Amino acid sequence: MKTRTLSIQSMILGSAVLLGIFPLAWPQETPSFKVEVDVVNILATVRDEQGRLVNTLTKEDFILQEEGQPQDIEYFSSETDLPLTLGLLVDTSMSQSRILEKERQASYQFLEDILRPESDLAFVMSFDVEAQLLENLTNSQEQLLAALESLHVPTRTGRQGAGTVLYDSVFLAVDEILKWESGRKAMIVISDGVDFGSLVDLDEAIEMAQRNDSIIYTVRYYDPDMNMAGRGRAGGGGRGGRRGSGGGRGGSSRRPQLPDGKKILERLARETGGSMFEVTAEQSLGEIFQKIEEELRHQYSIGFTPNREGSEQAFRRIRLTTRNGLTVRCREGYYLKS
Repeated sequence: MKTRTLSIQSMILGSAVLLGIFPLAWPQETPSFKVEVDVVNILATVRDEQGRLVNTLTKEDFILQEEGQPQDIEYFSSETDLPLTLGLLVDTSMSQSRILEKERQASYQFLEDILRPESDLAFVMSFDVEAQLLENLTNSQEQLLAALESLHVPTRTGRQGAGTVLYDSVFLAVDEILKWESGRKAMIVISDGVDFGSLVDLDEAIEMAQRNDSIIYTVRYYDPDMNMAGRGRAGGGGRGGRRGSGGGRGGSSRRPQLPDGKKILERLARETGGSMFEVTAEQSLGEIFQKIEEELRHQYSIGFTPNREGSEQAFRRIRLTTRNGLTVRCREGYYLKS
């Protein structure tokens, strides 16, 4: 199978811009176009006190605020048959080598269960020292299976063999694929959450998803017996090096402290409106996929027209609640489209 390496470094325009990404010229099986509308769309899931999904609410049950100001809900739907564009991003770094086969099997079953060939599309990416697009948007279960079969931990050795470009992969999945799609857009990221080697940082990855209405579901899956020492510097990578405190007296002799992968995955999910799950002895990856599928099939779609006054670059916080105090999960805000 042909794969395409997604390299941010090769696409930087120069010092005059912060970060520029050239469109990648891989073939599209299904033509897609980005649709710009002057409406902010929010996808939300609602749960009761027992954690059960609630899908019987009406528009009048919700209260929407932007920066503390009430907003009129102009579009509302509780239908679950809206088309879905889904990305599966799988960590294939050395730390995942002993659990990759379990990820492969559970992922194929999930895609087989959730995708409706008549309306949904999916793509598969892997990331380690580089991000690779293994299969572009398709509704073909056969092609998706082939992509999952090609998942592997790289055999590189030396300095070039270490890397987990988590943030780069999220950034590129949105910027090169999801942002050109309309409707519901989601990513599922399977990783231990520790980034090493990305050129963008966590803030930039989250902002890219927020600007393009993309929900991120994260699954923390790691092998506790793998030696994590030396995988990356503290801070988890990012352009400009959010480095740890290695400098100063005695700093060079200390082992770098790795960032908390769980907190990173929690933030990716929380700020984009998704959920973070963790594989444990009590909860398998297959069971987590079932929960994600349930959420994706029980979402409310809510839209409102924003006030265009003020800076278009500023992040605008939104708050969505219900009148009866149910738990609502949605993205934390948006950037006004120009």
